[in-house]
Amino acid sequence: MTAATAEPTLRSETADQILDVAETLIQTRNYSAFSYQDIADALGIRKASIHYHFASKAELGAAVIDRYAERFRRAMASMSQDPSASAMAMLDFYMAPYLQFAGTPDRVCVCGALAGEMPALPPEMRERVDRFFTSHQAWLAGILERGVARREFTLPVPAAKMARLIFGALQGALLVKRTTGDASQMQDVVTVLKAELSGSGTGRRASAAKKSGTRSGNPVAKRASRKRA
Repeated sequence: MTAATAEPTLRSETADQILDVAETLIQTRNYSAFSYQDIADALGIRKASIHYHFASKAELGAAVIDRYAERFRRAMASMSQDPSASAMAMLDFYMAPYLQFAGTPDRVCVCGALAGEMPALPPEMRERVDRFFTSHQAWLAGILERGVARREFTLPVPAAKMARLIFGALQGALLVKRTTGDASQMQDVVTVLKAELSGSGTGRRASAAKKSGTRSGNPVAKRASRKRA
């Protein structure tokens, strides 16, 4: 991971419970669609108790992102430090949370949900969402480069560009799944991405066929040319 992430903060049990509820509400409703009253009702506490731990909703939102990003960072750092782990195993590890979210009725990535509200978010939250996206794309690029170096992956474009494709496809598939209710959306995206990386995808075959056609000439164009002559 290349982006700096705040170190985990020791919090009370109540504060962690508040963060748990806020995280779920962001994932299922979005940031602007819940209030402190929703959290208070869910936990059976007063709003004043929430304000004691998080003076403003922006502070709460930033804390949710920090905790969420830190969980990802620690898990990915641990996986990256294992020299025996294959690049595909690391990619499977990264994709697992997306598949888990797709198995729920309406949860998506916290930062993916927030991205849809980016213009309306407080500056401190916008900065954190941007950092989350950038760091995850960088981590994916590193995994792809590892896969190429170990001859596990074949990339049609530079690793950084492929990382953007993968990240965008995963985030987008979650939103499509939430809209359609079809969990196979995510599984299909994961299957195709892995096939493309391993060199067995249809895109690779289509590219090879195109190159072959270029060398041999387009037979349809040749026939048309002969007819005009």
